[in-house]
Amino acid sequence: QVQLQESGPGLVKPSQTLSLTCTVSGGSITTNSYTWGWIRQPPGKGLEWMGVIADDGSTYYSPSLKSRTSISRDTSKNQFSLQLRSVTPEDTAVYYCARAGGIDRTVVASWPLDYWGQGTQVTVSP
Repeated sequence: QVQLQESGPGLVKPSQTLSLTCTVSGGSITTNSYTWGWIRQPPGKGLEWMGVIADDGSTYYSPSLKSRTSISRDTSKNQFSLQLRSVTPEDTAVYYCARAGGIDRTVVASWPLDYWGQGTQVTVSP
């Protein structure tokens, strides 16, 4: 069974870069037809899809976050990472990593998510 685990600082200062890593076990991040990505949930709000990295290393981002977001991977460690630059208190949220499967990359943001990490709280505060 695929398992995902987020790690990273729980507190980030405004204007700094939020960095999280997701470690995957039970499956390879290079397996065809899967993407590995990040979703967040601010307090009192719904889930927000942030972006993914695909099996071939291609990346896809939410248009609203694209200018501040980078997703990368380390295949030797079976990990992928999120960097969110220039954070503000509005970036305070629970951040989840997850796997999605599909074929049509024109709708990659709609691929069903089948495995999730437990989530990690990140607070942006001075």
